[in-house]
Amino acid sequence: MRQPRKASFGNCILLLVVTACATFVPAQSVANLPVAPSPEATHGSSIRGVVEGKNGEVYEGVRVTLSSGGAVQSSQTNTAGEFLFEQVAPGNFTLSFFSQGFKTQTITGELHSGEALTLPNVELGLNGSVSEVRVSAETQIEIAEQQIHIEEQQRVLGLLPNYYVSYDPHPVPLTTKQKFKLAWRSNVDPYNGLINAGFAGYQQATNSFKGYGQGMQGYGKRLGADTADAFLSDMIGGAIFPALFHQDPRYFYKGTGTVKSRIGYALATTVVCKGDNMRWQFDYSGILGSLAAGGISNLYYPDSERSDAVVTFEGVGIGLAGAAAQNLFQEFLIKKLTPHTTRQSTP
Repeated sequence: MRQPRKASFGNCILLLVVTACATFVPAQSVANLPVAPSPEATHGSSIRGVVEGKNGEVYEGVRVTLSSGGAVQSSQTNTAGEFLFEQVAPGNFTLSFFSQGFKTQTITGELHSGEALTLPNVELGLNGSVSEVRVSAETQIEIAEQQIHIEEQQRVLGLLPNYYVSYDPHPVPLTTKQKFKLAWRSNVDPYNGLINAGFAGYQQATNSFKGYGQGMQGYGKRLGADTADAFLSDMIGGAIFPALFHQDPRYFYKGTGTVKSRIGYALATTVVCKGDNMRWQFDYSGILGSLAAGGISNLYYPDSERSDAVVTFEGVGIGLAGAAAQNLFQEFLIKKLTPHTTRQSTP
């Protein structure tokens, strides 16, 4: 993950790791029985297929519309890019495939009675017409609001917040206001407060930051420092610098391709991110945000624990290594532990 969050989702991963340590039946012969064919048997035809991109990646959430026998029905592709229409009337049919930002694809054909038709993979290409792809600023803001609302419901094991991950295959950039809103929402989440409290208790038990002392006073100082660390990390690395450099603070889940390609993607997104133009670029906001947050933290840490510039840069390097591990967790594990999370296009 891009953000060096010392006491929020990164600690969620730590807590999860600690917790992990603790017929076919043959039909009877009816050849001699004079049974009349039912309408369902006569019209029991079906059409199925897969929608993919130019490079073979499957597309989820593509709207597929079928026109056949005077009837029209619609569906969406699933996580494997598959669609299926059953009980289709035989005869001529038309399939239309639509997804925002892609050319609308149309397929026609003829379906026979009782036929289970499997189509060749349907390839969607990017829409070359700018006037058709571009949406109004108001519409784009509304779509981003819907994405934020979905992300705010993402909780690992139904509890731990996981806001800064987008599972949408066609995300839109966030406005400056939305970046600050997401950062603030993460900070005031009660479970993040509990995580900070637990982390401060661990530091108290191991006597980390000895300059704070022990007792309730020492615990209060540690809790205040951890809370400040999380706040600075979210606001500087997740809102202020992303707004300044026009970059997106979220991790964009890949979920497709080979294991090797997904590992490479997770590691690469430690130092690159998507800009507001949705193009990949060097992650200035995340890395400089880590440096800034580390420098500011020296103002409230004990004198004996304050670091010079060299140590601060070393801390950023350690943070990047932790972010790489966190991205790998996001790509291969966290989605499975997050209930009600689907990778679908926002309407």
